[in-house]
Amino acid sequence: MGKIGDEVRRRVPRLTMSLVIAIIFWAVGLVVPQTVSNIMIPGIDTNAGFLISTVTIVIAAIFLIRALSDALFLGDIVTDIVVRRLGIREERSPKRAARDVIYIIVIILIATAILPVLSILGTNLSWLTTLTTLAALGIIVILIYDVGRILYRIIEQRAESLADRLAKMAEQGKNG
Repeated sequence: MGKIGDEVRRRVPRLTMSLVIAIIFWAVGLVVPQTVSNIMIPGIDTNAGFLISTVTIVIAAIFLIRALSDALFLGDIVTDIVVRRLGIREERSPKRAARDVIYIIVIILIATAILPVLSILGTNLSWLTTLTTLAALGIIVILIYDVGRILYRIIEQRAESLADRLAKMAEQGKNG
């Protein structure tokens, strides 16, 4: 338990700082490009506001990805605690199904947060909004399939166990 505690002590501050830095770069990306929108950068013939906006969004995305990796690790720990509290012991399949459900919720939250930011960038990047939506849906479908497969396997094992017990009871009743 000490290793997990040390990991939590290391990741919670890093998660917090990554989120704070991502929010700062997001705010900078909203304010600064408007102040330099009239300036064209020579050589690449690009609007300075667009370039600054793109760079700040990329930097914010990097910190969000870093925060996401920490959040997923912490989510695994929380999931283990919740699954244990629900009475599911050391079976890996139910834990994985619970993690998949949490991942689905996280993906929905992230996609919901990212889509308005992408729409702010303008209509010329509508393909990026569509790509984000389709990627989120694709990952969610895969996770739902995995949860369904796990639940099917669990129910099948329980049904086979019940059938074995009923068969034994029938044989004992017939024999004796």
